Amino acid sequence: MKRLTLCAALMAAAMTTMAQATYTGTWATAAEWTGPGDSPRMTLSGNTLREIVQVSIGGKELQLQLSNEFSKEPVDIKAVYVADALDSCDINKKTAVQLTFGKSRSVTIAPGATVMSDDFAYNLKPRQRLAITICYGASMPKNVTSHRGSRTTSFIAVGEVAPKKKFVAAEKLDHWYNIVQLNVKTQGQLKAVAVLGNSITDGRGSTTNQQNRWPDQMAAHLDCGVLNLGIGGNCVVRGGLSEPALKRFDRDILGQKGVDRLIIFQGTNDIGGSRHSENTVNELIDAYKTLIKKAHEAGISKVYGATITPFKGNGWYSPFHETARKLVNEWIRTSGEFDGLIDFDQLTRDPSDPEKLKKELTDDWLHLNAEGYRVMGEYAAKILNTKN
Repeated sequence: MKRLTLCAALMAAAMTTMAQATYTGTWATAAEWTGPGDSPRMTLSGNTLREIVQVSIGGKELQLQLSNEFSKEPVDIKAVYVADALDSCDINKKTAVQLTFGKSRSVTIAPGATVMSDDFAYNLKPRQRLAITICYGASMPKNVTSHRGSRTTSFIAVGEVAPKKKFVAAEKLDHWYNIVQLNVKTQGQLKAVAVLGNSITDGRGSTTNQQNRWPDQMAAHLDCGVLNLGIGGNCVVRGGLSEPALKRFDRDILGQKGVDRLIIFQGTNDIGGSRHSENTVNELIDAYKTLIKKAHEAGISKVYGATITPFKGNGWYSPFHETARKLVNEWIRTSGEFDGLIDFDQLTRDPSDPEKLKKELTDDWLHLNAEGYRVMGEYAAKILNTKN
């Protein structure tokens, strides 16, 4: 009888452990339509693409999502493998792992669709650089789904390059193609924070291949997944580059794995491009309320509002735009709609001229530079690490 009781207890414990195991995002990016200026010069058809990402948390079991969401033709893929990234396009070949999709190494992604790899074992270390290599087949879309602002160099080699073969880069370019999500199997409370933003979050002004955007800097001080869903030139309500936040929110934020916190740091493009500042203020506030509500309904427990940083000295500055920025920031600070505040405006503004960024933190009076992103990331991490 005691043996049966012990067996039942062990089985119950095992079932509980299995139930607690879930996937959490360690890296993600926002998919976009690819125009001619962001497409490779050489075709990807029949060739091999190697892309580098820096993850946030580690794990032993992973899954990779690929996207063809913004393309009108299918993508044929012969093989995908991952490996520890070394310098340039080199990898540690001993760490290479081939991925499968429905137990097959090849996969075709239909127009407008995504695919998730089968679970695969890999010794992924926190904050490491990972190389994702895709060997393409014959069918490739004219406009490959991408993320323009990778701030990280990708490499294309002629033909199919297997893991043990030497990779010779025939073209280098600073964009990601098809990759959108990397998740790790986690236990218990290990979750992720997602960041919805524009070019300041996407890393305009950071150092290419140095992974020093402000979310990267924040990730270095957090024990959780950090998912950067910023898009350069992106707006919240309408206009700008790529789909506005209101339209892409379900895919880019609610479509992530294991997110329990969200930072909304977006609105400067809506204000800077506005001709009717009062209308823009009201529309942004309504949009923030909508996004907060959707996040809470989806189980995201805490939504942080980040104030919009100064832009005096930049070409789109005007007294009307500045008034709109101040009104939006005041609402973010005082409305009580957000669960927490990240006051990037107060952090980065020049005390002698609060409508401008501190000189040492910017190179163009709109975007932050590497030092500015370090300051922002460390500050945001302190707030997220505070128990309240």
